[in-house]
Amino acid sequence: MKNPITKEMLWQQFVEGNDSKAFEALFFQLNSRLIKFCIYYVHLREVAEEIVSDTFVKCWQNRENLKHIENPETYLFVCVKNQALNYSKKMSSIHLVHIDEHTIELIDTASPDLKMEKKELLFKLDSVIETLPLQCKIIFRLVKEDGMKCKEVADILSLSVRTVHTQLFRAMGKLSLLMREYDRSVKKEEDTKYH
Repeated sequence: MKNPITKEMLWQQFVEGNDSKAFEALFFQLNSRLIKFCIYYVHLREVAEEIVSDTFVKCWQNRENLKHIENPETYLFVCVKNQALNYSKKMSSIHLVHIDEHTIELIDTASPDLKMEKKELLFKLDSVIETLPLQCKIIFRLVKEDGMKCKEVADILSLSVRTVHTQLFRAMGKLSLLMREYDRSVKKEEDTKYH
């Protein structure tokens, strides 16, 4: 069985061997995750896409100076975060109103009521996540939605692992409180429906 090519191997091939195919493969592995991460800061998909593209272009142009990078994924996340913060600072005097269009795909179930309840629950969960402080929200989404390790998130956000754990714990506390309230309201609805 052939071992999969890691991000570190692709990085090495592109910075040391000027391998455009390795660079392209790395881009396709990380692009969507980096865009999603960048949106947490800039709130606009088009801007996030541009920031991520610019980051990759700069990496390609400066590849000779990037041979010392041991964890390319963390390096790219940090670069994108810094570019996003620079953009936000530059745009802070301009106020934009952005309406997010989230589409949620659910598994089709036999019961339309159950389908509606799932949509409602996902909407409430997403709403609660959005009310979290920015750092807490980013940490929660990176760990729970993107599957990153706390150490990776700590490196990306320049925080201690302990801070990441604390923020994650706070987010989980808020979400579990919401779930308890939601369960009570659903139970109350069922009780009134059948009595």
